[in-house]
This record gives sequence, C-alpha cells and structure tokens, in this order.
Amino acid sequence: MNMNYQVLLYYKYVPIEDPEAFMMEHRELCERIGLMGRIFVAHEGINGTVSGTVEQTEEYMEAMRKDPRFSDTVFKVEKSEKHAFRKLKIKVKPEIVNLSLEEDLNPNQTTGKHLSPKEFYEAMQQEDVVILDARNTYEYDLGHFKNAIRPDIESFRELPNWIKENFNEYKDKKVLTYCTGGIRCEKFSGFLVKEGFKDVSQLEGGIISYGYDPEVQGRLWDGKCYVFDDRISVPVNRTEEANVVGECYYCGEPEERYVKCGNPECNKHLLMCEECEHEHKRSCSTECREHEWNRYVKEHEQV
Repeated sequence: MNMNYQVLLYYKYVPIEDPEAFMMEHRELCERIGLMGRIFVAHEGINGTVSGTVEQTEEYMEAMRKDPRFSDTVFKVEKSEKHAFRKLKIKVKPEIVNLSLEEDLNPNQTTGKHLSPKEFYEAMQQEDVVILDARNTYEYDLGHFKNAIRPDIESFRELPNWIKENFNEYKDKKVLTYCTGGIRCEKFSGFLVKEGFKDVSQLEGGIISYGYDPEVQGRLWDGKCYVFDDRISVPVNRTEEANVVGECYYCGEPEERYVKCGNPECNKHLLMCEECEHEHKRSCSTECREHEWNRYVKEHEQV
C-alpha cells in the first residue's frame, strides 16, 4: 500500500486582523502548493483540514511556521493513499468552529485543563469521573470512548443548550470532554467552566492524537472516528481487532457505512447497510422516501 499522501488537521486561536485579505493570500499559497481541503478563517484564528502529497503537506507546514502567528501550530498528520478531499475551500467565518454562544469567549483566556492522551487515558479510569462526547450524534454512533455520554445534538451549536437542560447535575464531578481534533473542546470546555462546572478537562489533540499516541494506542475506544472528508472514518484503537459499535438504522445489524438521507432537504446522516439502503431508498422516513427530489430515486431512474 503506497501511502504517498498526508492529511493535516490543525487549528490556531490567534488574532487575524483582516480575515478577508488573509483568506485571499492563503488561497494563493494553497493553490500554488496544490493542496485540497477545507479551511475556515476568522478574526479569532484558523481551522483547517487539508490533504496533499507528503512533499506538498510538508511545504505547507513549513510555510505556516514561518508566519509568527502560526509558528507553534500543532499539526495532526495522518498518512493516506490519496487526497482526502476533491477540491479546495477557504472561507471567512464569524467563528472558526460554530458554538454560537450568547457571549463569545477566548479559549486563550478561558478553557479547561489540557490532558495528554496518557493523562486522559488514566483519568477515564478514575472514580467519580464523567466522560462527555462533544460531538454530534452521528459521530458518536460510529465510535466513542467507553462509558462516554452521548449528547442528543445534530450540530455543535446545539450543545450549550443541551448542557443547560441535561447536564447540570454533574457540576461537582470531574468532567472529561473530547472531540475529533481538539478545537471544539477549546471553547466548549471554557463554556463549562463559565457555567460553574468545578473540574473540567479536555483531551489535548483530540481523538486523532489519542489514536496515534505510542503509549495509549487508542485504548478504551470503541468503533471508529468520524472525519469530515472523503475517508468518512478512521481507526483509533490500535491494540485490538476493531469492534463495530454502529448499527444499521433499519435492521440493527452491526454497520459502519454512512449515507446521507436521499431527501436533499433532510440530509440526515444514516448508518445503513446496502440491503436496507435499497429497500428504503436511502431515506430516514416514508416522507423522505416519497419526496419528489429523492436522490436515490433520481439516480436509479437514470440507470
């Protein structure tokens, strides 16, 4: 297997005075190098996942580190057989990850304690600890830490309200939270601190770093990790044969195959086996199955 490509996952909370100008400049850099991926830029910093050959990604990291604002940026690097993206998208956003707090906070000033993968692994095994997944339901359903709580949310910006309505009983507990690459927890853990949670810690580097850590090697993780690129999922626990925790939306059999609901107005993420996809026209409900714009129906009409 030729792993001639790399996927970089990174972020940096640092002031960017003119995000629009920076975005244009950064696009030129990425296009010149030949990267594909998705990058968000805001006044508060940068958040990106990009892919390219080993040479291209190394050139990009070197260029980023020459900028004093990003000189200490931590890049999570994963080997890949090919590009993980089909195009390059760079956008200016109000936030580099959308938590939509009533009163925004700066994670460089207010955030939870950062635990290394080894510290997080040890903390998860302590008594009186609550492990909280900071991701969406469809991410959790594909894989998660053992005994982690699953918030009933479809987008990150729903999490603060879910916490206020469902999680206040844990304010005196030791709370451990985690996400894919660490960026969501930067603000979210700070939000928990502001809400009065006494002891809040986050997994430094997120699930991706945890899986590659040479000491823990992904222990206590079940299933796979959902990623927002063409790979869809990546392995985490490297100490044992991968177990499947996902279940088909309809038949309940073990499944790790994700599709999006055939109704483009729904687009719900669904774990679904091929047999059930055909039987239910890749839809989450009768309404979506019978929708006039159902993509599954359109695709099979053209065959």
